[in-house]
Amino acid sequence: MRVLEWRAGVAADVVIGAVSAAVLAFYCYRISASWGGAYWVSGCAAGAAACALALVRRRSRLWTAVAGLGVAAAAIVVARVAHLPTEPGPGVTLGLSVLVGSAVRVLPPRPACAVAGGGLVVVAGAFAAASQPAAGAMNAVGWAGAVAAGLWPRLLAARRRAVEERVRRSERMELARELHDVVAHHVTCVVLQAQTARLLAHKQPDRLATSLADIEAAGSDALAATRRVVGLLRDPARGLPTLDGLDELVRRFGGHGPAVRLRLPEGEDTSLWPPEVATTVYRIVQESLTNISRHAPQARSVAVTVTRARSSVTVEVADDAPPAPARRLRRGGHGGYGLVGMRERVEALGGTLRAGPRPGAGWSVLATLPVPAREQP
Repeated sequence: MRVLEWRAGVAADVVIGAVSAAVLAFYCYRISASWGGAYWVSGCAAGAAACALALVRRRSRLWTAVAGLGVAAAAIVVARVAHLPTEPGPGVTLGLSVLVGSAVRVLPPRPACAVAGGGLVVVAGAFAAASQPAAGAMNAVGWAGAVAAGLWPRLLAARRRAVEERVRRSERMELARELHDVVAHHVTCVVLQAQTARLLAHKQPDRLATSLADIEAAGSDALAATRRVVGLLRDPARGLPTLDGLDELVRRFGGHGPAVRLRLPEGEDTSLWPPEVATTVYRIVQESLTNISRHAPQARSVAVTVTRARSSVTVEVADDAPPAPARRLRRGGHGGYGLVGMRERVEALGGTLRAGPRPGAGWSVLATLPVPAREQP
């Protein structure tokens, strides 16, 4: 993703440089033809300076924009005092538009507003100094276009962040609902075993140590589950999906999609896994298969692999769909809200999740979840 962004930035700079050169050349030609002499020199120098600042704007969005505003203001004053062609000319307008748009798009709110306000001041100065209304109108249109071009992606990014936060909050509450069942189960066991221990203390004292050990184990399990949901709110509990439901999930998907190969740990009793881990594995497979049906209809086969190590569980869902740029954008870690929720769930359990294209072709979602020490067989 970073490589693509870098390439897009380089391509944008090449386009800006080429357009700037063409605009400056046309400006010099028109001024020479209409004014004669060397009247084009000052305007061309100001335009070249503004466009050069636009090309190096990534070094400092704020200070390059401030410098561009300074160049435009100086060009207006010089043109007014020396009776030169109206400024800001097309070159300065182009460079300043790029600088203002870039600053409005990425800077914090206050600096972005300051830069946009500075551009408006330059536009007002251009109107005041312009001998022809068309020159002032050109600068006004350039400023308005720059602000709009910077503000629109900024608003889209804010909306995306808000949606992602809602997805994370929903996933945290879902996880809290599920783990509430686990904690309630362990607490009930503690109460029942404590009642049993009271009876054994009188009738079978030799078995009291075993009962107390069971109480300790149930209490430790309840605490381990509770730590995973600290800070999360709870709604009324619902049923927990388990790994026993993976066969049915895969069968339903295979009925209307590509063939799915499911591989579970051999000889492993998955019912002994922590319920929150088993539920998360199920949710990851469910979300991944849903993404495949939506964004990879060309896939011919899907492999769902669940493996168990000594202290972790790994689940991978991989397909063989041919690569497509649109698919990369929709299914990447920043574009899929379902994966945002999955990552929130996995990280809440102390695990990691990676989603991305496979070498050659296909897409892979790989998650690793730690298993608490007490849950290891």
